[in-house]
Amino acid sequence: MEKIKLGVIFGGMSTENEVSVISGSSVLLNLNREKYEIYPIYIDKNGKWFEGIIPTKIYELGEKVQVRNKIVNVMEYLKKLDIVFPVLHGLYGEDGTIQGLLELLQIKYVGCKVLASSVSMDKVYTKVILEKANIKQAKSEYLRKTSEGYILIDAQFNEKKMKIKELVNEIAKNLEFPIFVKPSNSGSSVGITKVTKKEELEQAIEFASKYDNKILVEQGIKGRELECAVLGNEEIFASCVGEVKSADVFYSYDAKYNNQESRTEIPANIPEEVEERIKKIAKKVFKTLDGKGLARVDFFWDEEKNEIYLNEINTMPGFTTISMYPKLMEESKIGYGELLDKVIELAK
Repeated sequence: MEKIKLGVIFGGMSTENEVSVISGSSVLLNLNREKYEIYPIYIDKNGKWFEGIIPTKIYELGEKVQVRNKIVNVMEYLKKLDIVFPVLHGLYGEDGTIQGLLELLQIKYVGCKVLASSVSMDKVYTKVILEKANIKQAKSEYLRKTSEGYILIDAQFNEKKMKIKELVNEIAKNLEFPIFVKPSNSGSSVGITKVTKKEELEQAIEFASKYDNKILVEQGIKGRELECAVLGNEEIFASCVGEVKSADVFYSYDAKYNNQESRTEIPANIPEEVEERIKKIAKKVFKTLDGKGLARVDFFWDEEKNEIYLNEINTMPGFTTISMYPKLMEESKIGYGELLDKVIELAK
C-alpha cells in the first residue's frame, strides 16, 4: 500500500509559535510511519519556511527547533503532498490564511475550512454569528482602535468615535465588574486582562490594542470552566466534558503553560444533564460556524443559575498527548494515534 504524503506544518508567525512547536512535535512523534510519508515543515516567527526533522522527543516551551533546508519555493514544495496537517495556533495559521493557500493549491488539509477558521479566530464575529443561533454568551462591548482614538460599535454596528476616557466611562456604565478585555484575534489568552475596577480599564484596553485593533470587552461570568472536544464533518461526535482549574485569577497564557498548579479534571464532576447540554451546544456551535474536522468548544457553567455560556471555540486546539483536546478524546475511548488517523481521514 502506497504511503500518504503528509505534510505537518508547525511554528508560525503568531504569538503562539512556541505552543505550536510543542503540538507539532507531539503529532510528528506519534504518526504511523507505515501509513504516512511524513514531511515536517517549520515556519519561524518571521514567516520563513524550513524543512524540519521528526524530533526524538516533544519540544519544550521555547526550545530551539531543529531544521534542515530553507524552503525556497513554498508552493511547489506543498504541491507534492497529498494532505497537510497545519498544527498552527493563532494568527496566520488558525485564522483561514494557511487554509486559503491550501485551497488555492487544491491540497486536502486537516481541520476547519477558510470561513470557520477565520470567523472562529475572531472573537467579535464569533459572537455576532452565534447570537443568531441563540447561543448564550457573556454581555459585551466591541471597540476598535484607530490612529485618532477609539470607536465604540453598538449591537447594530453603528460607530461612535470616542476618547479613551469617554470609552472607559461608557463601558463601566454598561458592564459590571469584573470585566475581561481581549484582543479580538489572539489565542492562548495572549493580551487578555481581567479588570476588577474602572481605574484599570484604560490600561487593559491599551494593552489589548497592542495585539489587535479590534477589542472585545466582556462582562465576567462567575462559573466553572468546562470544555468539550468535537470531531467530524457532517456527523459530529462530542467527547465527554472536562474542567479547567486555573491556578491564576483566570486561565492566562502563564497559567496554561508555566504554572504547575493549573490542572484539568477529565471527566468533569458535573451532573449528567449539564454534560449532555454542553455536548449538544458544542455540536451546534461547530455546525453553525460550518466547522469541519475538529475543534474544542469552551464554556462557563454558572451553577447557581444553571446557565451555560459559550466562552470560545478553538479550531486547532493544543495537540500534545497531554493537551485537553486529545485527553478528552482519550477519555471517550479514542486514543492519540487513532485520533491522528481520524482527523487526517476527515481532511477535505
